[in-house]
Amino acid sequence: MPAPEYANLHARARACLLLGEPSEKCAAVDVLREDFAAGRVLPVPGYDCAPVLEPGRPARPRLVPPAAVPRRTPHTREGHAALIHAICHIEFNAINLALDCCCRYATLPPEFHAGWLQVAWEESTHYRLLAARLAKLGFGYGDFEAHDGLLQMALKTAADPLARMALVPRVLEARGLDATPPIMAKLGKIGDQESLDILAIILRDEIGHVRLGDTWFRRLCAERGLEPEATFRALIAQFDAPAPQPPFNAAARLAAGFTADELAQWDRTRN
Repeated sequence: MPAPEYANLHARARACLLLGEPSEKCAAVDVLREDFAAGRVLPVPGYDCAPVLEPGRPARPRLVPPAAVPRRTPHTREGHAALIHAICHIEFNAINLALDCCCRYATLPPEFHAGWLQVAWEESTHYRLLAARLAKLGFGYGDFEAHDGLLQMALKTAADPLARMALVPRVLEARGLDATPPIMAKLGKIGDQESLDILAIILRDEIGHVRLGDTWFRRLCAERGLEPEATFRALIAQFDAPAPQPPFNAAARLAAGFTADELAQWDRTRN
């Protein structure tokens, strides 16, 4: 990469985004984060970064529609590994989503990019922990089918950072806050303490990731004179996104920026 681009956060994030081999992508994110912290790479306001429509990914796993991903019980060896694999796949995709924020929305303030670069690094840490756990179970990333629902929503909302912040962090990633405790309960029943420890780290960090999305969603709403909760509901309808479905992990969602009134409204909608 030419020297001017090597010092450009958006260009470097794009280069990371295009890497397909997971270990190379994670290592590149490590270096980018170190360079950013040391001031060797900086955001360039308004930089025209060519968008990436297809982030780099390995040839496997085979991608299928969400409904076609087989359901397996964690009480079997393969089912146990498939559950860990599904979370590993989500974390790999989350690296790409955070990197995409860093390169796609170059007109936003530097603190936006600093926040999402930190998210990319944390997601790469999660991926590596889960990939190592999979290896201990005798499997690897790519051994099971997966879906690309996160990527599809990211592409649908790519033109507008407000829609991206609403429907990726506040909808799809927030669903993980609700889903993680039941998954941990399943793993607890089979005595998988190592995976429980990893999921505890992920849940802690994901609260911060959703909170970052919520912060920027509300900030962009304020800049446009929009009421956040009405706008959130309108965007869910506009993009045919899955509405938040209780039961909620209320403590995690409140810590991530949702309001008690907002959660109560979704509860009433469901009932």
